[in-house]
Amino acid sequence: MVAAVRGGQSMRSVGRRFRTPLSTVQYWVARARGERLDRVDWSDRPRGCRVAANRTAPRVEDRVLVTRKSLRERSALGEAGPQAIRDELCRQHARKIPTARTIARILGRRGALDGRGRTRRPPPPRGWYLPDVAARRVELDNFDIIEDLVIAGGGDVNVLTGISLHGGLCGAWPQRQITAKITVDSLLTHWREVGLPAYAKFDNDTVFQGAHQHPDAFGRVIRLCLSLGVTPIFAPPRETGFQADIESFNGRWQTGVWGRFHFATLRQVQAQSRKYVAASRHKSAPRIAEAPRRRAFPKLWQLNLQQPLQGTVIFLRRTNERGQVTLLGRKYLAAKNWCSRLVRAEVDLTKGQIHLYALRRREPHVHRFLRSHRYVTPQKKFQE
Repeated sequence: MVAAVRGGQSMRSVGRRFRTPLSTVQYWVARARGERLDRVDWSDRPRGCRVAANRTAPRVEDRVLVTRKSLRERSALGEAGPQAIRDELCRQHARKIPTARTIARILGRRGALDGRGRTRRPPPPRGWYLPDVAARRVELDNFDIIEDLVIAGGGDVNVLTGISLHGGLCGAWPQRQITAKITVDSLLTHWREVGLPAYAKFDNDTVFQGAHQHPDAFGRVIRLCLSLGVTPIFAPPRETGFQADIESFNGRWQTGVWGRFHFATLRQVQAQSRKYVAASRHKSAPRIAEAPRRRAFPKLWQLNLQQPLQGTVIFLRRTNERGQVTLLGRKYLAAKNWCSRLVRAEVDLTKGQIHLYALRRREPHVHRFLRSHRYVTPQKKFQE
């Protein structure tokens, strides 16, 4: 367009030729300013001034950097942050003193920041603490208890909740009180309906694990899982993230059921909970269909709590300052150089061994073997 105008054509005719407005032709002709076409900067530019009208003057920025250097070298406190620089400029009675926030921007623009930005790492995959679960080869069910809900007319309500890790297959069983027997009955009803997972994860409540006052105690729920070939897993105490799925479902259940309606009896809570679970499963149907296949519940199976303990129980734990891990009321050395770190302890009740593996969220696919310990599997009868 510029060459055509310089060749003698009018700007309006050039605009009609290139199908552009007259203002566009005028803009590029003015942009060329009579220079050779191969020397003109044809790159697009944003509108407005090249430099912001309210930008701090270079001499003020230079004085900020000089003040920062002086504070770092001569200050008794050694503080050289934005607020310390501004206080020093005030003591020097400088004419134009930027705010602390502006000083922070100056330091960042001039590359004078000492701190390092936080490194954002991708989250580990679901179930990263178990290789076959992380690879989506098998399914894991999470279970928890919502406690101390109170009906307006009187009476406590506690809710056993469950949800699968990959499929989002949920369940909720409101009762007056959640005991180990009620938990076993609820799990049997649930697993007969939907099938068996490879793993079942719980917190360390005595309802799930068993009594804590005695070592090597395996409760009713653990024995149920072992007899069905489901590996029970216990999350580390006071750790975030391991129970995120079930805690999220607990919040959704309370919002969708408990917080929306006025209940006078426990039966009303149970009826509304069943409606919510059915609707939630219908919503998650595509996800449930894509989840790893669950095993069919055995037809001739019967619960025998006196059956000898066989199988594996997994405990996720964090070591203490000596590299020891506490499980089943006893302490076991993991590694002296693995202090305050996560460990997966696999208690093999069939072979009488405990295998310890190191866990790191930064390396979710690396499960380094640490140590093995001999374990004497309890043979005493279970007190029903």
